[in-house]
Amino acid sequence: MDDVLPRYGTATLADVLPSLLHALGVPPGAAERGRPPAFALPPARAAVLLLVDGLGHELLRAHAADAPVLAGLADAGPLTVGFPSTTPISLTSLGTGLPPGAHGTLGLRLRVDGELMDVLSWSAGRRDLRESLPPERVQPAPTVLERAAAAGVEVTSVGPAEFRTSGLTRSGLRGGDYRGVHALGDLAAEILAGAHGPGPRLVYSYHADLDKVGHLYGPGSEPWRLQLRMVDALLGTVLDGLPTGTLLAVTGDHGMVTVDRLVDADDDPALADGVALLGGDPRARHVYTRPGAAADVLAAWRSVLGADATVVSREQAVADGWFGPVEDRVADRIGDVVAALHGTAAVVRSQAEPFLSSLPGQHGSFTTAEQLVPLLVHTA
Repeated sequence: MDDVLPRYGTATLADVLPSLLHALGVPPGAAERGRPPAFALPPARAAVLLLVDGLGHELLRAHAADAPVLAGLADAGPLTVGFPSTTPISLTSLGTGLPPGAHGTLGLRLRVDGELMDVLSWSAGRRDLRESLPPERVQPAPTVLERAAAAGVEVTSVGPAEFRTSGLTRSGLRGGDYRGVHALGDLAAEILAGAHGPGPRLVYSYHADLDKVGHLYGPGSEPWRLQLRMVDALLGTVLDGLPTGTLLAVTGDHGMVTVDRLVDADDDPALADGVALLGGDPRARHVYTRPGAAADVLAAWRSVLGADATVVSREQAVADGWFGPVEDRVADRIGDVVAALHGTAAVVRSQAEPFLSSLPGQHGSFTTAEQLVPLLVHTA
């Protein structure tokens, strides 16, 4: 597997919703003024975006026979998703139209105001942080969905009912009417309901189970392939019911690899010495060091991980463009040391993260298997 740096500002996941708004005739926002949309999409009365969690470009190509409907759509990609190539970072980039360094969601677990916060649950341990660290303050930039609604677009978000008020939804995907669903049937029904009616209309929809099965059994496994077939059937149902004049786009938030070379940070004193907090995920670690220990920690992590990772200082990661341009207000959310894993290696935490550490399917780093996602388009 080759590594690829995200193509911020040209063809990333952050460019998808602004391009769909352009197709609906919505004037460009501040971030897009002065440059054409990243993707030349045809004008439309309504636009539907289906985000399939874990739908990687390389995985789809390798298993096209299991997804003939998906594979039969025109692909305007592949896109890069940003770093780390993990769901909360990607969804916030999608929702805001911004790279990670601008929206500030920079890891699965990251330090915010001294708290090591799990962004998916918006918690620290068992403590819900939605009051002490309001999502709208952690990520204050307006979302593309909010901008669309302000421009007169009828905006519908369709996703799991339990995510309606989640920290991640409030942070990066707020705006419009949230329609909570429970299964593939009501997901398809709500997508189609949102697309019908006078335009302009925008439907953002999210499906999680391909990623879930990939984590549990590995990408490309038989359960994963059967789940891909279900996603393909979902798409066929949606295509059959779309009203004329609707532009449909399908993408993913990352791909996935099966890891088989594990380093346990909870069982290696060299990786713990000088470390105050360890964030990120098994494929992309943020290492927050104790005062004065950054250089020693950097050297130790490089020594232990060797060729299995690129390990750099915060300053080098920023200078090398890992996160795109980084705003000063979020710079300290990046680890003093950042590790991006290569190939099929992972840094797990058997004690602090036992379930996550047990999963064969992982993502977060720079390999093309993780970074590249399709942008499939169809006009009804």
